[in-house]
Amino acid sequence: MTSPQQTPEPHGHDHDRGPHEHAAAHASHGHGPAHGSHGHSHSHGPATPVSRHLRRVIAAILIPFATAVVVGLVVLWPGGAPPHERTGVGFDRQTEQGRVVSVEQVDCAAVNAGQVPPTGGTSTPTGREAVRSQQGDCGKATIEVTSGPEKGRTFTEIVQPDAPRQLHEGQGVVVAYAPDAPRDLQYSVTDVNRKLPMAVLAGIFAVAVVLVGRMKGVMALVALVVSFLILTFFILPAILDGSNPLVVAVVGSSAIMLIALYMCHGLSARTSVAVLGTLISLLLIGLLGSVFIDWASLSGNTDDNTGLIHGLYPDIDMSGLLLAGVIIGSLGVLDDVTVTQTSAVWELKQADPGMGPRALYRAGIRIGRDHIASVVNTLVLAYAGAALPLLLLFSIAQSSMGTVANSELVAEEIVRTLVGSIGLVASVPLTTALAALVVSADRTEAGGAPGAGSRKPAAARGGRRRRAK
Repeated sequence: MTSPQQTPEPHGHDHDRGPHEHAAAHASHGHGPAHGSHGHSHSHGPATPVSRHLRRVIAAILIPFATAVVVGLVVLWPGGAPPHERTGVGFDRQTEQGRVVSVEQVDCAAVNAGQVPPTGGTSTPTGREAVRSQQGDCGKATIEVTSGPEKGRTFTEIVQPDAPRQLHEGQGVVVAYAPDAPRDLQYSVTDVNRKLPMAVLAGIFAVAVVLVGRMKGVMALVALVVSFLILTFFILPAILDGSNPLVVAVVGSSAIMLIALYMCHGLSARTSVAVLGTLISLLLIGLLGSVFIDWASLSGNTDDNTGLIHGLYPDIDMSGLLLAGVIIGSLGVLDDVTVTQTSAVWELKQADPGMGPRALYRAGIRIGRDHIASVVNTLVLAYAGAALPLLLLFSIAQSSMGTVANSELVAEEIVRTLVGSIGLVASVPLTTALAALVVSADRTEAGGAPGAGSRKPAAARGGRRRRAK
């Protein structure tokens, strides 16, 4: 195909004009080849900017919303987590860093001599553990404290042969410090130090994102940091400070959504439509979550960690905290769905400017159905993977599916999964419809906007608009 035939092709798929008729149309209105080639370039570049009228409509919706989010941040901003006396239970312990200096193999019977001698019965887990504590070789680890006021102090830790965490020389560890305990019992190993492998993995992740995403990848990483900052310095302290967890989650999630979406995808009508779709879906998730958490009588206090939180801060609404977790957990996947659907509709319109809102919606929803199938499966498997040890315990107990689903631990995950999935499913038609209406209304707008009146060939339209002027 020759170059004169290629030039008008993007605008010639819906009419019968030939290349010579295009050239004649340009010449009859006094336009040279250079100007004509400029007019054709719009169909290959980024989506045309929206009209001033649509920008005003979108701004009229989003500016009050963004203002309300900022006001919410200012009003609810905490002065920091309220102080409390450490209980020494679970995570509420003073910890320091340590290092394993040496590990010596010793007879378990010698180091476990203070324990109650086993009765010989091994029919129960307690009996089997008592027998094992008197048999085999144990590890006697010497630990050096490497941080805190007693840096350089050493203590010993006995590691049982069947302990899930074995220590080796040179290993970094986390040690708990109990100042009120007898001196020989003030320090104990609570965990290993995993900072280095986690930092390396985070570095590999960041490099991969930047290499593939380039500038958008950089902005995505910046948005990720901002999200963690909002979570760490606003959402968590505000909840501990006594603010309503649901209100805090809505304000914090909205701030994360606005910053992340506009930072990653730019300040455009396309991003604004994704923001609106995400906002409506979050409101639906909040409404459904509130109704079903209350109806199912879910307290949100189901394990040692939530029990400790309730014990330290009895004024925190634990069911509200559960609902806040549902909203925050759904936000990340919602962003993905709404941005994808909005971009799909925009690209469909750019590929075929003659498509109306109904055709755009039908084409976009076909893409969305594939997205729904994969995202819902992802959510269910993610929650199932997180609760796998719990599900395994129920399987060992040979509990029925009805019994398992009725227990509060599992019921929380079921409600969380289903409410989030309903919001995700609803976000597809909502966002697709919004995007189809916005992009169609913009393209049919008169007044000389770059994308206006795209139902007819660009060359012919351009001539008539210029004659009218």
